[in-house]
Order: sequence, then structure tokens, then C-alpha cells
Amino acid sequence: MYAGEMKMSLLAVRCFCLVASLTLLAGCASTYAEDLRFPNSEDLRHVKGIASPLLSPDGQQVLFTLTDSTADGAKSHLWMVAVAGGAPHQLTYSPSTDKRGEHNGVWAPDGGSILFTAKRGDNTQLFRLPLTGGEAMPYDLKVLPVVDDSKEPGFIPPVKEPAKDAKKDDAKPEPIAINVGGFAISPDSHWLAVWASDPETPGEKKAKEAKADAVWVNHERHGERLYLAALKSDGSVDGSLKPVALDPDVHAVSWSPKSDRMVVVTEQPNEASDLGPAAAAWLVSTGAPDKPIALKPIPATVRGAFGWNPDGNQIVFAAQTPEDAPPGVEELFALSLPGAGPSDKTEALRVTAGYNGALGFGDPVFLSDGKVLASVTEGTHVTAVRISLDGKAKPESLPQSTPVIAGLNTNRKQTGWVWLASGSDHSESLCYAATLGGECKTLPTPELTTQHFRSVKSQLVTWQSDGFTIEGLLYLPPDAGKKKVPLIVDVHGGPLGAWEDRYEEWTGFLAGHGWAILRPNPRGSSAYGVKFAAANKNDLGGGDFRDVMAGVDAVLKNYPIDSNKMALMGYSYGGEMAGFAEGKTDRFKAIISGAPVINQFSEYGTERGSWYDRWYFGKPWEHMEDAWRQSPLSGAGKAKTPFLLIQGEADVTDPVGQSEEMYRALRQAGVPVEMVIYPREDHGPLARGIFGYPVPEPWHGFDGRQHIVQFLQKGFGEEAK
Repeated sequence: MYAGEMKMSLLAVRCFCLVASLTLLAGCASTYAEDLRFPNSEDLRHVKGIASPLLSPDGQQVLFTLTDSTADGAKSHLWMVAVAGGAPHQLTYSPSTDKRGEHNGVWAPDGGSILFTAKRGDNTQLFRLPLTGGEAMPYDLKVLPVVDDSKEPGFIPPVKEPAKDAKKDDAKPEPIAINVGGFAISPDSHWLAVWASDPETPGEKKAKEAKADAVWVNHERHGERLYLAALKSDGSVDGSLKPVALDPDVHAVSWSPKSDRMVVVTEQPNEASDLGPAAAAWLVSTGAPDKPIALKPIPATVRGAFGWNPDGNQIVFAAQTPEDAPPGVEELFALSLPGAGPSDKTEALRVTAGYNGALGFGDPVFLSDGKVLASVTEGTHVTAVRISLDGKAKPESLPQSTPVIAGLNTNRKQTGWVWLASGSDHSESLCYAATLGGECKTLPTPELTTQHFRSVKSQLVTWQSDGFTIEGLLYLPPDAGKKKVPLIVDVHGGPLGAWEDRYEEWTGFLAGHGWAILRPNPRGSSAYGVKFAAANKNDLGGGDFRDVMAGVDAVLKNYPIDSNKMALMGYSYGGEMAGFAEGKTDRFKAIISGAPVINQFSEYGTERGSWYDRWYFGKPWEHMEDAWRQSPLSGAGKAKTPFLLIQGEADVTDPVGQSEEMYRALRQAGVPVEMVIYPREDHGPLARGIFGYPVPEPWHGFDGRQHIVQFLQKGFGEEAK
């Protein structure tokens, strides 16, 4: 999915494809597929990432983020390309001391500059880059500390207290630079909202250095707070940051089109969300930042994605469906904001109730006809829909020439649209259209890989299981037309996840070994509506496992698959499903489990948050039989299949102890089992590294792929390739 110079011959053909239509691109990929090779493990270390296309206020330029490959450090940088054509050019560069690069790039409302965040010293700062020339300059953002634990009564002094200096003791505290967590500039460029964590005071730093650093769990007083600053005509801050009277933690800010007020989402601190939804929405006026108004009709599950109508008196937002469904199954709601805000009796209107898809990411957009545009996932496709706010008409999907249109975005005047288009057999392309739903004009971007690779076009397969219609994506290697081939069943995470028909070097990497890949979306997956998402409640590893195995039977019946050479693998909930499979079937020759849940009891007590799991089976100690039945460890006594565990040591979503429990159980049962643990790795980054996305760890993904391939080859009785 992811510059090297354009060269003649085959690369020239590919270059032509990149600047032609997506239809031509697909044709090129098909015509020249036989001349390309599949990527190897080292190739996946050299894949760049493209994201976040933003159309300029005048509609003439597109800003986007390009992330260096894993081999080059995975730093992100901002690039720009003209809608009219011409070569893209890089806007931002990072010093060697910066390990992350530039992030959160946005256009200033007048289009004359770019704002972004980057860490150039001790703090993450907000920068402004004028497009007329010159260097990016940081805003000097400092605040007086709201919290200073070192001055609290009873605080343990880290060193012997010196004699008090009366003058120094009476001195006023100095403002301290903040770490910018996020920012939002008002549409009229007059206001800057910034949220940041409370800065560490000199006294707190001194205490930490002296190791007076005991952690009083869930008594943290520091948090992410919101500040407001006036801006001068040149974009600089006029005066100091003024605190907004909201308790931490601030998660999101959305400005009204009239720039007179904003909606702010906060989350109660100290793991309040582990007890239940803990968000709140507030209406903050620029004239009275000390008097925020609680928007009580907005539920505590509000995510922070907002859209405003042009008059600024109505908003749409995403929040959890009121129906019984896993946390994360959201609907779109509409709320009127007359005067100071809605009354306590006002209700938010459900506008996507009954929709058989899933809301995607990004802010909803009000269209000129009064409808709202929202990104969604429908089955294996990522698209966008037009939604009527009366909640009666069925959402209308946009026409699309590729299975995935991601990051769909426009400017305030909606003079054009940009997005990233992809499919299983071609990488992401930056698209522009003058009108919504218009044909893609592919804009040139840097090459995302060092060379072009062969890919496998997916096939959508469907089957029946317990009355459900289940979908899956099947990838067949070239040899499938000549002989029966091994099959890898790849189960997604979640369980509220779903496989999408997007481009991934990972599938080409596996197909290059001669293996077919089946990616099922069993019950419990998103993108198929509320009832389907909720169909595995208190049944993890039950009906969804049957759905997966029914899919295996379907492809065995209809495709050239070798039933004696099958394997199952998955990460997160997919890794948990791998654990279930270990105790339920011996049809697989190898099972690979990445970052799994193995024991619902120990997982529940040690994971970062339990609210999600609680919906599925309740508190384990109140539902002992249910929790144990849905623990893969309960089937370890029946295990036979060789099993590989891959785990990040710093994983707080599915902690390392889960893999260790399974490893010990299988090892003591005499089952061939291997475990590889990766230091410093958290849950998501390890998976992304293995799948070939850019990550900071240079070798863990490579090593994980090597272990996976060797384990599968051994299970299939194949020689290493």
C-alpha cells in the first residue's frame, strides 16, 4: 500500500497506471502480474504508509501524510501535491533526534500555512509552517501548573529540606511548557484550542529523580486539560493560554462553523470507564470559557466525531447504539443546539437505526442538500453513505470503483473531494474528484514500496452456518489452478472486527509461499448490522467457531484446497480463536496464536479495561461456568496440534501472562508448543509490524514472519523456500 525514481520498462508501465484511472490501474496490475514476484519478509520492512488526505481551502492542493518504512525508522512527514498535477513535494523534515516525525497536519483556514505537531526537544510542540516560505516555527505554549504533587501536604520530600528562603518561597510559580496532545483552530482563524497533559513541575521532577515515585492507583490528579488562545492576523498567539473550566481528561474538540463555540468531549479519569461509559459532551463559548454547558442529551458513549450544519445550530455525532450490542457498535445521532444549548428533556435523534453496516472513522459532513455524509463499512467494503436526518430513508451508498475508499475528505466550501482508494490487487492511490461520487482522478504520490510486487485478487465467498449468511475473502496462489494447495484460515481480532477487501503486502507474502488464505467474517463481526455483531454474546468460541469451520468446508468443496494441509492463525481475538481451535479440532496441521486471551478469569483482572469483555459474559466470578467455557484454556486437555504463540512483552490489552498460561499448559500436556516474546511491544504495534506496516521496531516484524513461515512449513511438511 505504499519513492524511488520512475524507470523505463515495467516500472514505466506502473507509473502510467498511477497517474491514470483506477480502472486502468487494475488492468495494468492484471496484465503484468506474471512478470512480478511476490514480496518476501525483507520487502515488508521497506513498505511506506500513506494517510490523512486533506483538501486545501481553495481546493487546489492536497496535504497528506507519508510514513517512512520500518527499515527507515517509520517517521511520518507531511507532503503536498497539486490537484492540477505535477510532482508531489515534501513539506516537513525531521532531525535525527526526532524518532516520530510530524503528525496531525492540517490546513490553516486561510490556506496560507500548515499546522502540525512534532517533538523537537523535551516536549511535543505545535508548529506553524507558512507556505510562502521559511521554516516551521513552534508556538510558545506555556501554562501555570494546575497540579503540583510536590507541594501537597504529607508529600515525602525526595531530599533533605534546605533552610527556607523567604524570598524564593514567596516567588510566583513560572509557566511551564506543555506537551500538546491535540489542537483545533477555529474556522475564522481567531481562536486556537489546545489540549495538553499537566506539565511536570520542578518539584515533581526532583521527586522522580530521587525515586520518590510510588503510584497511588486511580488517584492521579494530573490530566489532559483544555486551553484557549486568541490568534493575531499573522497566526501567532495573542497573549497567553487561558484554561477552560473543564475537568480532565479532554479527548476531542469540534468548532462551530461560526467560530463562536465548540463541542468538547471529556472522559472521567482514573479508569472510570472500566466501571461503565464515562464520557461527557460540553458546549463551550469563546466568550465564556469558564462556564461550559453540559450537553446532557449526548450519551456517555460519545466518541468525539462531530459534524455541524452551516448555521451552527445542529450537530451530528457517533455514539454507542442503545440496542444490546458490544461496545463499539455505534449509530449516528442528531441534536439541535438552540440558544445556549438543548434542555435536559431534549433527545438526540437516532438517524441510522437499523443500518446493516458499521460507522467508520472521521467526522460526519453536512451536505448542501441537508443530508449528512458518513464513512462506513458494509461487509468487506469501506465506503461512505448519504444519510437523511429524519431517520426514515435508507442510507445511500456512494458509487465506488474500488472496494475501499478511506479518508474521504473535503474542504469547508466542498469544492472537491479526496480519498485513498485501494483493493486487494492494487495498493492505495490518492484520489481527487470535483464532485462527491465523481470519478477518481489519481494524483501522483511517492512510491510506497522499493519495487512493485505481484498481488492476489481476493474472491468473496459466502456460506451458511446456523441460519447465518457468512462472508469471507479467499486468496488463491497461482498454483491453485494446477494442484490442490494448502490453506491458512486467518481469523480477525475483536471479536468486533472485520476483514476488509483492501490491499496488504501480507497476503501476497503468504500467497507467494503457495498457500491459499481464507479470511472469514463470522458472527460477532462488525459491518453487518447490530444483530450480527451481537450474535456471539456469551458464546465466544461457540457459534463463531462453527462459522469459521463451515467456511473451511465451503472452500474445500468449491476450490482446489488440500484438506491434509490446513492451518489456522489469528491475532488478538483471532489468537483467542486459535486457542479455541486447539481444543476443539484436530483438522489443522499447525495453529498460530498472536496476543490471545487464554483464561477469561486472569485476563479480566489484568487487562487495561474490562468494560468490553463484560458485555460478552459478565463478571467472571459471577458467571463461573460461562467464563470458563469461553476460555481456550478449558480445552487444553484435548490439545494435539502443534501450537505457536507470538506475544508482545509490554502488551496491556492481552497481557503476556495469557500466552504464558497456554504455553505452560500445552508443554506439560506434551503438545508441541513454541512461544516467542518481543520486548517493548504493545498489542497493536507488534501486529502491524508483522503484517508489514511501518513501525519503529526494526526487526520484530521480520522475526515474527520468519517464525510463522517456518512453523507453517514444518506443519505442512514443506521444505523452506
